Amino acid sequence: MVKGEYTLDSLRSSLVRQEDTIIFGLIDRAKFPFNSPTYTTLIPHFSLSLLQFLVHNIEAIHAQAGRYNSPEETPFFPENLPPSIVPNHTFSQFLRPAAASININKFIWKMYFHELLPIFVASGDDGNYAQTAASDLSLLQAISRRIHYGKFVAEAKFRESPKDYEPLIRAKDREALMKLLTSKSVEEMVIKRVEKKAMVFGQEVSVDNVVKGKYKVDPLMVSHLYKKWLIPLTKIVEVEYFLHLLD
Repeated sequence: MVKGEYTLDSLRSSLVRQEDTIIFGLIDRAKFPFNSPTYTTLIPHFSLSLLQFLVHNIEAIHAQAGRYNSPEETPFFPENLPPSIVPNHTFSQFLRPAAASININKFIWKMYFHELLPIFVASGDDGNYAQTAASDLSLLQAISRRIHYGKFVAEAKFRESPKDYEPLIRAKDREALMKLLTSKSVEEMVIKRVEKKAMVFGQEVSVDNVVKGKYKVDPLMVSHLYKKWLIPLTKIVEVEYFLHLLD
């Protein structure tokens, strides 16, 4: 995304590209079994699991490198992140200031480990805990980025049709806002597209042709992910942004 050029069309294009990242992230994580010690073994002196230790430290390093200065980035553990040590870049002021307070990563974290992960990885333990944690983090970041893009989509929709949204925003009418921004036909198209992508990306490919066989990740699971979580959670972020847009 070129900063300062956010439009509904450019945002939709970005969301389509993010589908690829999420699907490949699912495929990468599915290479490993559940590997429960990744989430249950505590690191001495830190009282954190291996995954939590990795995420806390990587986010701290990324914060110092300036990653979270970008309005497109949302950390999972924003508390006490160190300041950036690189020169500040002036990002587009496309979003309103209230956008910085919208962060549903705690919910995404719980959803991922308690609901999503068990349905697409095999049970078992192969000892690859560090690799598993790294795959989890990459996928979590991709899912979070997609969901929090709802802030940009909401702003673009408002700029395109302010008269449609402003009365509902002033009335704090969550239900009406949700109804207004919901397009069943668009949602169904997205769900079908990610399922088809998962079918293509999840097969072995030879030089001559696609080698058919068991998919690396179940295409129906991918469509279920979008239908049950990614699309609804993106709309929740949109509504939250709308409700603070005129603050």
